[in-house]
Amino acid sequence: MKEEIRLREGDDFIKLGQLLKKAGVAGAGSDAKMLIEGGEVSVNGEIELRRGRKCYPGDEICFADRVFKVVSP
Repeated sequence: MKEEIRLREGDDFIKLGQLLKKAGVAGAGSDAKMLIEGGEVSVNGEIELRRGRKCYPGDEICFADRVFKVVSP
């Protein structure tokens, strides 16, 4: 089942590191950085190594057995 990550009103995107914190996967930015740089996170089916990757509505982010979908506010 996909979990929705809703953008804030007025935002066009959310950065990958922020998304992981918002989803409760990472407690801090340093935790998110370690997960991303460790190759544990994929965006739209491809491993992503950039914490600052912009995620837009429709993007799907996978970590472990969880799938997150970015949605508009």
